[in-house]
Amino acid sequence: MPSRADIDPVEMRFILGSLLVADVLREPLRFFVRLHGTDLVRRAGYELTGKMLDELPQPQFRAMTHRSWAKSVETRAPFHAIRDRILDGRSARYEALILPLSKSGGDVEMLLVGIRYRN
Repeated sequence: MPSRADIDPVEMRFILGSLLVADVLREPLRFFVRLHGTDLVRRAGYELTGKMLDELPQPQFRAMTHRSWAKSVETRAPFHAIRDRILDGRSARYEALILPLSKSGGDVEMLLVGIRYRN
């Protein structure tokens, strides 16, 4: 499992606005959003940078996101999904890739999440 230090954001310029980075907190399992990419903020209409995932305003989407992130933490494995959600009253299809990160290769400490909406 890579660590956050293994990832160079400069090499990911083409997708930076579609990335989310979250710290994994335990007991209970929660997530602190360090970065909510600008393209994601624009599409969703809210900013999560510096907030807990618990503050995501859509309860059903928040619960589904928590389950997906928790699965990646528990399995210590990437998680991929193609799903639909409602944005501005319209259905939007997106693809998400959740990548667990660890400094020691043990417990997952961070998640790198890429989300691309299909137009």
